[in-house]
Amino acid sequence: MPRDSESEIHRAAAGGYAGQAAAYVTGRPDYPEGVTDWLAADLGLRLGRSVLDLGSGTGKFLPYLKATGAMTVAVEPVAAMRSQLAVQYPGMIVHAGTAEAIPLDSGSLDAVVCAQSFHWFANAGALAEIARVLRPGGRLGLIWNVRDESVPWVAALSRITDPHEGGAPRYRTGAWRNLFPASGFGPLQERRWPHAHHGAPEAVIVDRTLTVSFIAALPDTERASVAAAVRALVADTTELAGKDVVAFPYVTAAFSCVRF
Repeated sequence: MPRDSESEIHRAAAGGYAGQAAAYVTGRPDYPEGVTDWLAADLGLRLGRSVLDLGSGTGKFLPYLKATGAMTVAVEPVAAMRSQLAVQYPGMIVHAGTAEAIPLDSGSLDAVVCAQSFHWFANAGALAEIARVLRPGGRLGLIWNVRDESVPWVAALSRITDPHEGGAPRYRTGAWRNLFPASGFGPLQERRWPHAHHGAPEAVIVDRTLTVSFIAALPDTERASVAAAVRALVADTTELAGKDVVAFPYVTAAFSCVRF
């Protein structure tokens, strides 16, 4: 009998992402142009290859994978996120599952990509399962859009949200790096690009903040308080106040390694 994938993931991911799946679609940024070369050169993706989007969420990274020509499949544990993915990409093959129990055959994939997700399941069991579904010589790719906190208002935004973190796994802690170098995998290769999410402040700043897992999982009154504080920050920041379109600055960090 298949396991209940949502019961096996962090409460902030299960509750937060389930509650804010629709906002995730508009609030989360896309990825920079450099990702296309990364997928081809570092992960070897092209027509005739196969790739898994692990922890796919609503499918924000799927267009980049599908554009390589590789056969693409998704695994996502949260039902609400899978529902949004189905709306965005009808006909896409998507499975319920977790990184520790990937419902695919051993040695069936040329690449596994974790976009905005690896920090949630950065453990030895998940890496062993990723190694199982990869063919020898297959590639693991990890990619995150990370807030550029060198920009003062972005740092101020983090000061609003960070007190609510509650120990939720995050890229920024660097804890996920402790798994590397990993048995069965080569060294991590790293690339970085500047990036920005352009749009209305309500979408790219407020909605983005409300889709942060531990913010989305807050009780309604606390989440509303965070939203009010973010809107006040926008109103008090010269480069944001009264603007129809703003740029939320990010740095995109991508990592890859080979399965032996």
